Order: sequence, then structure tokens, then C-alpha cells
Amino acid sequence: MTPSATASSILSDRSTPAKPKLLDQVRWHLRVKHYSIRTEESYVDWIRRFIVFHRKRHPDQMGEEEIADFLSHLASERHVSASTQNQAFSALLFLYQQVLERKLEFIAGVERVTRPARMPVVLTKEEVRAVLKQMSGELRLMAELLYGSGLRLMECVRLRVKDVDFGYGQIMVRDAKA
Repeated sequence: MTPSATASSILSDRSTPAKPKLLDQVRWHLRVKHYSIRTEESYVDWIRRFIVFHRKRHPDQMGEEEIADFLSHLASERHVSASTQNQAFSALLFLYQQVLERKLEFIAGVERVTRPARMPVVLTKEEVRAVLKQMSGELRLMAELLYGSGLRLMECVRLRVKDVDFGYGQIMVRDAKA
């Protein structure tokens, strides 16, 4: 090999950056679209489980049938809840539509989990008072804010002093879920 051929091969190697790994691509797309960090963690985990379930085949080599098999496996063998199955399905849809830029056809033959009809369990005011009485410090303040204002957990955790306006009795929630 001539010195000029060696130099050109080195330059050509440097000019074409390595393609990022699939899960890094997923993270990048989620961050560009401003998904929450919790959603990112969840979606990456479901995509990883999907790949492992199909013996580490690349999702480009799979399609609707493999998605249906995985979702049916979650329902029949893993006995996940309906919302968990829906979350896994959303992660896979994101992977195929946003990251791999592939249009999926109708996914048939998926065993769906049915949500059981049930009444929500709600604490009475006295029960809430008893729970709050057992708490102290910042945790009690956070629990009271969650209960009294309807804040989500991460909205409460991210609150700062400047977000609370005692004069108007208002709390400014930043980066709230829509």
C-alpha cells in the first residue's frame, strides 16, 4: 500500500462518522421532541426488551408480526396490565415511525389485555389527615402540596421558592405535562 493510499483511507475513515447505536438514536429522537426523561427511560427499556425477546434481531429485520408476538407475550405470559401493554406498544410505534422512519401496517392478532371494571380507591379526609400527621418536614410539605393542589410528583419536586406566590395564592408550574 502506498503512503498516499494509506493517507486517503485514513482521511475517508475520519470523514464518515460511525452511525450511532439504535438506542442512542432513540434517545436523541426523544430528546429532540422534548419527551420527559421518564418516558425516555421507559421507551428505551421496552425497545431493549423487544430486541432481546426476538433473540437480538435488529428491528429493521422485523415488522408487524414480531410486534404482535411481543405484545401478545406480554399479555398472555407476563400478565401485564393494559396500560403497561399500551406503553410497550407506544414505544415500539415510536421506534418504527420516528427512528426507523417506517410506516407500519395494521397489527393484527394481538392478544389485548382488558382493563378490569373497578371503582377507584379514594381516601376520606380523615384518612388523609391521619397519613399527613405521620409525616414531617419537606416530605409532609410535598405530600400536602400534592394532595391540595393536584400537582404531579415531578412537578412538585421541581418547584422552587420563586415559583410560589403567596400574595396571589398561586404556584407557577414549569414544564408541566400537557
